[in-house]
Amino acid sequence: MQTYLVGGAVRDKLLGRAAGDHDHVVVGASPEHMLALGYKPVGKDFPVFLHPTSGEEYALARTERKTGRGYHGFAFHADAGVTLEQDLARRDLTINAIAEDARGVLTDPFGGVRDIEARVLRHVSPAFVEDPVRVLRVARFAARFAPLGFAVAPETMALMRQMVRAGEVNHLVPERVWAETRKALAEAQPSAFLRVLRDCGALAVLFPEIDALYGVPQRAEFHPEIDCGVHLELVLDQAAQLAPGDDLVGFCALTHDLGKALTPTLELPRHVGHEHRGIAPLRALAARLKVPTEHAALAELVCREHLNAHRAFELKPATLLKLLSSLDALRRPARLDSFLAACMADKRGRLGHEHDAYPQADYLREARAAAAAVDAAVFVAGGLTGPAIGKAMETARIAAIAALKANHPESGSAV
Repeated sequence: MQTYLVGGAVRDKLLGRAAGDHDHVVVGASPEHMLALGYKPVGKDFPVFLHPTSGEEYALARTERKTGRGYHGFAFHADAGVTLEQDLARRDLTINAIAEDARGVLTDPFGGVRDIEARVLRHVSPAFVEDPVRVLRVARFAARFAPLGFAVAPETMALMRQMVRAGEVNHLVPERVWAETRKALAEAQPSAFLRVLRDCGALAVLFPEIDALYGVPQRAEFHPEIDCGVHLELVLDQAAQLAPGDDLVGFCALTHDLGKALTPTLELPRHVGHEHRGIAPLRALAARLKVPTEHAALAELVCREHLNAHRAFELKPATLLKLLSSLDALRRPARLDSFLAACMADKRGRLGHEHDAYPQADYLREARAAAAAVDAAVFVAGGLTGPAIGKAMETARIAAIAALKANHPESGSAV
C-alpha cells in the first residue's frame, strides 16, 4: 500500500499558493484493507475513505470507462492492481495530474509541471471529451488562474468545441452547472469563465441569456467599451475585487443587465427600461439552474433597482425608503452591502472608470441608518396602536431621510 498527495494540493504547492483540501490516492490496497486500518468509507460510486485522525480523503486508485452520456455515464474500476499512472490518466488537466509521495518526490507522467511553468491549461488525454463537466471546470480554472497568466491550450479548446458540437454539454444536469458557475463567480477573474465558455460555444448552450449580450451596443459616452458582453466581463471582475470570494455578489453582477439583450433594435444603443426587461430572463436562468433562493431574489433586486442606486442623490426621501424597504435593508444591513457592491461593480465596470468613486453607497447606508433609528416605542408611548404605528413610523422615517438629504452636499433639494 502506497499513498500519494494528488490534484489541487500538489498543483497549488508548485504555484506557491495556499492549498485547500488535501486529497490522496492509495495504490495497492483494497476496501477491506482500508477498513481494517480504521478508514471510514464515504464514497458512493467508488471507494473513498476518510483518514481516521486527519479526516482527509483517501481514494483507491481507479480507472473509469464511458458507458453513457452526461456526467453520470461512467463505470469505475478500483482494485489493488490499478497503478498510480492509470489513476492520474483519468484526470482532466495535466496540472491536476501530478502526485507527490511522502518524501516529496513527484510523479508527473503528463507534463503537468511543465504546463504550470508555461501557464497552460491542457487536457491529459483524448478521454477528456467523455465528461462534459470538464468544459465548465476548464472555464472555472481559467477564472482562477487567469491573473497568473494561464490560458487554455489550443488543442484543449478544440476538444471542448468538439464536445459542444456533439451535444455533450446539453446533458449536464443543472446542479453541476450551478456548482461550477458558483465557484467560478468566487474566483479572482470571473470574466475568463465567460470567455472560455463563449470561445468553445458552451455559453450559448448553457447561458443563452448571457451569450445574447455580446454584440449588443451601448452609448459610447457612458460605456466606452460599447459591447454589452464586454461590459458584463468588466463588471464581473470589479465584483470579484469589491467582494472577493462572494458568489452572491458575483451572481448579481452576472445577471444585472440581461434586459439589454432584449432592447428593440430601433432603440439601440439606448436601453431605456432594460432593468425591467431583465427580470424575465433572470427568472428563467435562475429557475433552470436551480439557483438558491437568496441569490435569485437579490439578483432580481439588483437588476430592477441598480439604476435607482446610481441616481440615489436624485431620489425623493419616500423613494429612498421604498428602495431600502424592498431590500429589507432596515432588518438586514448586510443585504444592503451586497446590493451596493454589485451596483458599484456596475458603475466601475466600464473602460476608464475602474477607480471611480461611488458616494451613493455611503449615502444609502446613511439613509438606512437614519430610517432604522426610528423607534416604534415612541409611538406606542404616544397612544398609537395597530396600523397607525406603522404609518407613523413610515412618516418619521421619510422625515429622517429628508433631514439627511437636506444636509448632504451631493444631494438635491427634492422632497
